[in-house]
Amino acid sequence: MSSASHTHGFRVALHDTDAAGVLFYAHLFRHAHDAYEAFMASIGWSLDAMIRGRELALPLVHAEADYRRPMRHGDHVQVAVTVADLARARFTIRYRFTAPGGELLASARTIHAAIHPDGGRPTPLPPGLAAALWASREPAG
Repeated sequence: MSSASHTHGFRVALHDTDAAGVLFYAHLFRHAHDAYEAFMASIGWSLDAMIRGRELALPLVHAEADYRRPMRHGDHVQVAVTVADLARARFTIRYRFTAPGGELLASARTIHAAIHPDGGRPTPLPPGLAAALWASREPAG
């Protein structure tokens, strides 16, 4: 994993699980979003500040996940966040959910578009944000 990745941990809570006792599939995206929010703050682009400032919005335009092994109540999970792709007005985030020993539990990918919050017009990523995202990208290869 790239040294540029950001890691966010969580413990699977009882309210995260379904009747089978495993992480409810949609809750993976809630934990991915928590990791994304922590990642954005770590690179100096706090989502709450962006939302309050009303200068830029970064909505999801695509999300997908692959589940490898069940995550059960009480499991400790690490989420590694990296930038997989960066374009003028969008970027892709990749998430790797792993057990403490490094076993891959799930992976996910989200694509975010840059829009102006008033009217939803596409807008280029601010240069500072683009640079911070570029510094956090996955290594080539």
